[in-house]
Amino acid sequence: MSGKRRDEAGVQAEFGVRPDQMLDYQVLLGDAIDNVPGVDKVGPKTAAKWLNEHGSLQGILAAAEQIKGAAGENLRKAIDWLPLGRQLLQIRTDCDLDGHVEGLPALDSIAVRAQQKGDLATFYENFGFKTLARALTGAEAAKPTRKPAAAAAAPADDLFADAPAASQVSGDVRYETVLDWPAFDRWLAKIDAAELTALDTETTSLDEMQARIVGISFSVAPGEAAYVPLAHAGPDAPAQLPLDEVLARLKPWLEDASKKKLGQHIKYDRHVFANHGIQVAGYAHDTMLQSYVLEVHRPHGLASLADRHLGRSGTSYEDLCGKGVHQIPFAQAPFDKAVHYGAEDADQTLDVHLTLWPRLQQNAGLLRIYELEIATSEVLFLIERHGVLIDSELLRQQSHELGQRILQLEQEAHELAGQSFNLGSPKQIGEIFFDKLGLPVVKKTATGKPSTDEEVLEKLAEDYPLPARILEHRSLSKLKGTYTDKLPQMVNPTTGRVHTHYAQAVAVTGRLSSNDPNLQNIPIRTTEGRRIREAFVAPPGHVIVSADYSQIELRIMAHLSGDEALLRAFTDGLDVHRATAAEVFGLAADQVSSEQRRYAKVINFGLIYGMSSFGLARNLGIDNTAARNYIERYFERYPGVKRYMDETRLAAKAKGYVETVFGRRLILPEINSPNGPRRAAAERAAINAPMQGTAADLIKKSMLAVQDALQRAARHAHDHAGA
Repeated sequence: MSGKRRDEAGVQAEFGVRPDQMLDYQVLLGDAIDNVPGVDKVGPKTAAKWLNEHGSLQGILAAAEQIKGAAGENLRKAIDWLPLGRQLLQIRTDCDLDGHVEGLPALDSIAVRAQQKGDLATFYENFGFKTLARALTGAEAAKPTRKPAAAAAAPADDLFADAPAASQVSGDVRYETVLDWPAFDRWLAKIDAAELTALDTETTSLDEMQARIVGISFSVAPGEAAYVPLAHAGPDAPAQLPLDEVLARLKPWLEDASKKKLGQHIKYDRHVFANHGIQVAGYAHDTMLQSYVLEVHRPHGLASLADRHLGRSGTSYEDLCGKGVHQIPFAQAPFDKAVHYGAEDADQTLDVHLTLWPRLQQNAGLLRIYELEIATSEVLFLIERHGVLIDSELLRQQSHELGQRILQLEQEAHELAGQSFNLGSPKQIGEIFFDKLGLPVVKKTATGKPSTDEEVLEKLAEDYPLPARILEHRSLSKLKGTYTDKLPQMVNPTTGRVHTHYAQAVAVTGRLSSNDPNLQNIPIRTTEGRRIREAFVAPPGHVIVSADYSQIELRIMAHLSGDEALLRAFTDGLDVHRATAAEVFGLAADQVSSEQRRYAKVINFGLIYGMSSFGLARNLGIDNTAARNYIERYFERYPGVKRYMDETRLAAKAKGYVETVFGRRLILPEINSPNGPRRAAAERAAINAPMQGTAADLIKKSMLAVQDALQRAARHAHDHAGA
């Protein structure tokens, strides 16, 4: 509304309705911010016309049967939920403020009072408000570089409630810069004799396949570390030990599986050493994965872990090397600061481990998941290292064909619009759609302008050719830019393959994510997307094998809920969607139509993801009452599923987390939030996360089993060849 004031006449002139009709007007149009969709194909003009003719939303609903055309039909479809939409959009002015604080009048009961420091501290900790947290305790003015263990605040999570003192470091640290062979030999003997060594590398790049070593650090006791500079080239850098000779002397220790090692994001360091021809063995721990298993909802970077668990802060990479275009390579950073930074990484990694590892050992389920993650890290390293072979020439040919089609679509769009315009400009698209062509407004942006996002284009494309052309243009442009153009450029010149990165500590459900490039989301629903997959090939004498679980999350739902009907459908090898349709519609399985099976499939998967009757109605294109009836019938036929959902919500509210079958803990910070939408989202996550998380655990277990089978087959082939 832009702060503009309007009198009654101004409202009438601008919107075509009276001020007392504005709520009904907004209900008809919908409000994307409040997730109220409005009546399909009803824009400002139609809404104003109806209100002027019938006076109110109630009057419009009473006359719904007489309203003609597509808009009238859509109005009748929306009758069931329009009153609810009105409630959602109406500003509440009837809140009871009396009695909240005994003896105080209404307004005094909501006056600002003293801070609730305990609750605030928990809130700041959960959501990473570090500066506010320090200010709350009066520590903002001068935060120490090292905080004594006794001063560390006890974390709120129950796993940390009875934890030992946070940091093992309570005084000045002792860091050594190794610049000569006697010092190197002394540290080599020290790590060789150590029960566990924190190992870290400083490198030339974040690209794990390209990174080269600048320096190596070690720590075997809290507060003590050594940094071996090997390729520092700044103006103040002294003479350093030769890189190749240092690595040659370290190689036996690095490749000895009996010498236990610890790191922060060990998969990256494995790649770095592999770039120098060293296959590190003996990695026993990874502080990033320890954090991921213990507190999946929080950041897992070393600086964050040290600050959160140890009360220790150190030099940041940006402080050392700068930011953005002004950032310098690590090898060029001021030498004294760089070596301190390198040694500090190993020291803090060990200190974090000594804090987190005992806490992991207190919970058998989390310990089991941590061991699974450590093993998965090794397999992911092998997958990333091996890479994937692509047919670059085929991709170039596809890129040319896509380019031709994109140009054709652009020309067709210009002809349909009657003018040239930028197909990537929401502003220009909006002007053509709504000002020039008068297309219906589906929804508005936060600023009140008609939206032209993907959802809007898909809706308009059902009836109008121009939005359909723009959608296809966007889809093909994305395929071309993301895959057919880019993948050939990402082939590693040394290996001749594309090497993706699998992020292991990102998704809260335990799923992996692929990036640089993303190989998990290549489209398969379009012909062009499927053709891109043809470019992933096997070398001569090899094949690509594809394997997937069938309806894995539904099977997990059956297992978790113990519902007899659902279990029977899977045990008997039935088409579970057809079986569900038969149950919901009260039919024999062979009488279920394809449309009824589709409805059942949407219900099956929708309920797993916490879909409401409103969401189901939108998805199926039916009214809210029918959708609600379907869900009620589903729960009548599958009472175990309903019981599981209800019990899971209650348990999540009581504990603040849910767990997978194997013990992965999925923390839900918003499960008791006073904010309704956030709490509802957390409740949906409580239902879905155990299924997604269990599926992720199973996939990781399968990856380990497949890798083991491949290695056993390779050993057998080697032994057979030798015989």
